[in-house]
Amino acid sequence: MILYGSSLSPFVRKVLAYAGEKGIELDLQGTGFPNHHDEFCAASPFKKMPALADGDFRLADSTAIIHYLEAKFPEPALIPSDPELLGKTIWYEEFADTILSACGAKMFFNRIVAPRFMGRPGDHEVADTAEREELPPLLDYLERVVPDGDDRFLVGDTITVADLAVASPFANLGHLNVRIEDGRHRRLRRYVHRILERPSFATWIEREKAFFEQAAA
Repeated sequence: MILYGSSLSPFVRKVLAYAGEKGIELDLQGTGFPNHHDEFCAASPFKKMPALADGDFRLADSTAIIHYLEAKFPEPALIPSDPELLGKTIWYEEFADTILSACGAKMFFNRIVAPRFMGRPGDHEVADTAEREELPPLLDYLERVVPDGDDRFLVGDTITVADLAVASPFANLGHLNVRIEDGRHRRLRRYVHRILERPSFATWIEREKAFFEQAAA
């Protein structure tokens, strides 16, 4: 199976981490950005990553891809079947994808994507406002709901898509040197560090760090 995109995207990274937790092999390939190639466009009609090609089957959107893979490879389950746990998992993924990642994208796009990949200056006022005003309430919310302990997860007793979705955007914040305060957000800091240290995330994040180091050399 081919996954189109870059692990620098929190959505692509989420799918890669999901596949790593499940033991699913995905061949990560670029999209051809900014001139997207035909294979990617066939899988993602609106040119949003990630997109999946599984034989003749094509599918876009990280949530859709994960639900497809979960149905195809049900064990180990990363989406609970219990109604309450399922509802919580969907909520945390939705929060991460549409609220947390949207805030982080304002920083990551304007500070990294626009200047480094598109050759134009980003809007630093938008990025700074997002970091100063929009991000803290999101961190405060997560500080209240993340588990306090090295063997606990957001939903149920095992890792789920909820953990992967919430943790993934923090890798991007790390690349921006946006740090979680150890005092105000102690639990969140420990939780994010623990999830991103899992092999399913760590391998990709190390590659991303190496990419930025090479780009700066």
